[in-house]
Amino acid sequence: MNYNRDVGSRLINQNIAELLAELPDGVELVAAAKTRTPAEVLEAVQAGIRIIGENYVNEAKEAHGLVGKRAKWHFIGIPRKHDVRKSAVEIFDMIESVNSLEIAREIDRKCAQIGKIMPILIEVNSGREPQKSGALPEDVEQLVREISRLGNVKVMGLMTMGPRFGNPEDSRPYFVETRRIFEEIKGLNLPNVEMRYLSMGMTNSYKVALEEGANIMRIGTKIFGERVGSP
Repeated sequence: MNYNRDVGSRLINQNIAELLAELPDGVELVAAAKTRTPAEVLEAVQAGIRIIGENYVNEAKEAHGLVGKRAKWHFIGIPRKHDVRKSAVEIFDMIESVNSLEIAREIDRKCAQIGKIMPILIEVNSGREPQKSGALPEDVEQLVREISRLGNVKVMGLMTMGPRFGNPEDSRPYFVETRRIFEEIKGLNLPNVEMRYLSMGMTNSYKVALEEGANIMRIGTKIFGERVGSP
């Protein structure tokens, strides 16, 4: 990716300032850094970002080498067993997209090796879309119950994806459904489960997500600009 640092820095600073001024208190902004350079990630942190969201472990390791603990690190991609390496659980402060008991067990096993308890969010396929990962709405409660028995992970809430493009209102049913499940599980007071975070919304849909109760926003394009090759 070609990156003019001076121009990029000004745009990133301006975009982040506008977002932080817009978001209510208690809402956490995650800079979705997929395909972004470590230099861009560092610019975002210097502009006020406190959480970096990474889709790929290798990209996260490269950016982490430059930024380090000046930000928290969330894994927001689709976790696969080969991603859950010791180095990965050392880097990340939260894994937002746990979609199966198998993955949760692997995270638990790796975290046990380093004496860490990993906060996780359960991914909900609220739109029942076959091309997307995540637990179906009717399966989320049972999955949470099963994961709650693991000693080195802690369920901290839910996340879901809305459509990346199109009318933002198309995302609302996804968010309404996920909020409903969130509140139901929160009311169960399950051990080792703290329903604190509801991660919903991207650049195209974050305003609708806010209206439906999201308190974590994953935003990339509105911070960094369009990725090269994006439609």
